[in-house]
Amino acid sequence: MAKRRTRGDGSLHLRKDGRWEGRIVIGYDEKGLPKTKNVLAKTKTECAVKLKELRERLETPAPEPTRPGITLGAWLDRWYQEYKKANLRPNTQMSYERRIYQHIIPALGHIQLDKLTTGNIQQFYTGLKQSGRLLRTELYGAGLSDQTIRGIHTTLHAALDKAVEEKLIFRNPADSCKLPPVKGREMKILTPEEIQRLLIQAREDGCYELLLLELSTGLRRGELMALQWDDLNFKTGVLNVNKQVYDVRGQLQISTPKTKNSIRKIVLPPAVVAVLQEYKKTVDSRWMFPSPVKEDCPITPGVVRRRLQLILEHAGCKHVRFHDLRHTFATLALENGMDVKTLSAMLGHVSAATTLDIYTHITDDMRLTAAANIDRSIGKAAPQEETSELGQETAPATAEKPRMTDFKPYVGRKRRSGTGCISEISDHLFEGRYSPKWPDGKKHARNVYAHTREECEEKLKVLIVEMKAEIAEAQRLKDLGEGDGQPPEGKGKRGKKKN
Repeated sequence: MAKRRTRGDGSLHLRKDGRWEGRIVIGYDEKGLPKTKNVLAKTKTECAVKLKELRERLETPAPEPTRPGITLGAWLDRWYQEYKKANLRPNTQMSYERRIYQHIIPALGHIQLDKLTTGNIQQFYTGLKQSGRLLRTELYGAGLSDQTIRGIHTTLHAALDKAVEEKLIFRNPADSCKLPPVKGREMKILTPEEIQRLLIQAREDGCYELLLLELSTGLRRGELMALQWDDLNFKTGVLNVNKQVYDVRGQLQISTPKTKNSIRKIVLPPAVVAVLQEYKKTVDSRWMFPSPVKEDCPITPGVVRRRLQLILEHAGCKHVRFHDLRHTFATLALENGMDVKTLSAMLGHVSAATTLDIYTHITDDMRLTAAANIDRSIGKAAPQEETSELGQETAPATAEKPRMTDFKPYVGRKRRSGTGCISEISDHLFEGRYSPKWPDGKKHARNVYAHTREECEEKLKVLIVEMKAEIAEAQRLKDLGEGDGQPPEGKGKRGKKKN
């Protein structure tokens, strides 16, 4: 029996054309599938020699770097500050800085750049999966999600690619790392009846126009918040989407949309235009959806998220993200005959291919429906064999009209001022938030999390008592000239759910 080749040596096999092929794994793609290189030869012996030479070339140690002794940490900092930071949006900068300075550098930053191995990186990823989470471990577990690990890999791989380009290293050791597989997040959409209940409840809760416009356009949340009245032509119904709002460390910032394709014009249905025209009479602001507490400022994305969850709960709808309203719009548009190219333009996607990739399941259903319609059309030319029990021809199926709901909105007791707010942020996680004004004149929020609403209420009560005591002490110190009226160091920062 022939000796089995050891793992990593590659494989040899005889092809149908009579030649021998040697193959070796050199890395893995984004889906976790192996990437290979191969050699061909007339004989098995020759092929084995060629495969060995290929393996040795791939394993050749890197030449002396132009800057000997530089560590991975020093290179990552330089790469980010000099090559990446200036071209990133502030919220994207936060993601990069979290990956680099909270994860990669603490674990691998001490290793000399030209000594970094694939094994070092692979072990690092394994550690992240097991115990890499820095915050909210009691809620989410000790390990980071596959998506977060893949994001860290993307950043590290890009930095090492630049190091190869700068001739600091011979090859990128992250090329051969095996990553967690890409897992598509389940897309949740609201049913027609749920949409009815949602809008009925939204009218009661003062959020009708915002959610109606979202379900009619599929705008990204930041794009919707950034709308101003000047963006809408009431005569033509044309809505200009040319900016977005986002939250950076508690401060709202306005910028251009996500991509150049995101700058677009959308024609609103006449009924939606009419609703917005009446709504405008009640708004004294240049912003279409202004903040209820901050002058000349749009409503914040976080407030909209919490409002949506409360409305969904009162309307008896399933828990969905705000982004799922965008999916709901797109799904209904496709199911009602909108072509993919038009939908892609409305959503601000880079191309129709992006839209097709996201909504493959919908377009598959549409193709089946189209095939059934063609079959029925062709069948009309043939004798009708199927009959009813009364001997009559079976009537063609007609589209079922959506049934109007008899839902009555929840008008129960609203939370008293000063008791904070609670919202459901996932299927089994609740967030409590208290945002009092401190002696420095600013609101500083803190969050608590729990798996049930009842538990979250109790945690929030404790938080409020603690913060009121701290506020009183901050006021006392300020009166004595010994403080600035701000929360204790680090405590006033907004809580984060995950890394």
